[in-house]
Amino acid sequence: MFTGIIETLGVVVGVERDQENLHLRIQSKITKELKVDQSVAHNGVCLTVVAIVEDIYTVTAIKETIDKTNISHLQVNDIVNLERGMKLGDRLDGHLVQGHVDQTGVCTAIKDQNGSTVFTFSYTSNQGNITIEKGSITINGVSLTVFNSKDTEFSVAIIPYTLENTMFKNMQVDSVVNLEFDVIGKYVARLTQK
Repeated sequence: MFTGIIETLGVVVGVERDQENLHLRIQSKITKELKVDQSVAHNGVCLTVVAIVEDIYTVTAIKETIDKTNISHLQVNDIVNLERGMKLGDRLDGHLVQGHVDQTGVCTAIKDQNGSTVFTFSYTSNQGNITIEKGSITINGVSLTVFNSKDTEFSVAIIPYTLENTMFKNMQVDSVVNLEFDVIGKYVARLTQK
């Protein structure tokens, strides 16, 4: 489990395809604190550390992950949001995040609001995912609050600190993002369908 509060940024230093798998080498200041078999969220995608060499570690994404996320869009020198799994007993500053991306979305607008930045995203509704006004959403691993919730669109407001310390600072209109919808909302929606 994760909280959606980004711990640090990493830089992609290697991308290698191996059959249907994708191996990513990430350079980060937390690498020396990691261990093989540890889970780390990369733009909200939970991946397992499989190798560590100095300040670079390797993770592997399988076809299922590649098909449902934007992980295959990553290239050398791209910046990624990183968060290690939360420790039981830690504060939960964001919301409960599984690191299991539900689908991707697309940034459709970025607007400066004199102190914050509003990002608007669209997504397809064919998977039954929904947002609710003032509910939680995870975008590329960042826990955020939804407003302007519509059937296939929503907005979030980013404070300057979050903008500067996450990959949001590099986001552009048409960027493809990972979306993890609120886990509690998903269960409620599933129960009401039955």
